[in-house]
Amino acid sequence: MKIQSQAKQDKLRLVKFIASLMDDYFTIPGTNIRFGLDPILGMIPLAGQVPTLAISMGLVFTMYKYGASNKLIIKMLFNTLIDALLGSIPLIGTIFDFAFKANTRNVKLIEEHYLENKHQGSGRNFLFIAMFIIFILLSLFLYLIYIFSSYLYHLIF
Repeated sequence: MKIQSQAKQDKLRLVKFIASLMDDYFTIPGTNIRFGLDPILGMIPLAGQVPTLAISMGLVFTMYKYGASNKLIIKMLFNTLIDALLGSIPLIGTIFDFAFKANTRNVKLIEEHYLENKHQGSGRNFLFIAMFIIFILLSLFLYLIYIFSSYLYHLIF
């Protein structure tokens, strides 16, 4: 399933440019370290993740609109949500944004989908695995909160 029309090719070019702008448009002089607007906006506590999430979701929606498979959309959403969740952690999130580059990962998935016919199908298996991992991580997070609150309770009383 190759991209046939000029409109689809133009959309793919636009998606690639926006992904680059968000993830690796700039270079730190004298190094090979590349970064985009995502880690810069991520430095703004809480509010910085909103525009980056909106842009990433816009890219996913654009590809959905242009016929990307459900499996591809699920994988792209997973990358986007991981970036938004972990990127929202102060300081650690900014470092994560420099390394993870969700939009670049999504463009790679798009190219594999359209040029190599990968990521076809419904994506139910991937969704099930992702939900299971999220459940485990959420359970671990709640357990850590419980342990931490018990520790604080014993310190105070």
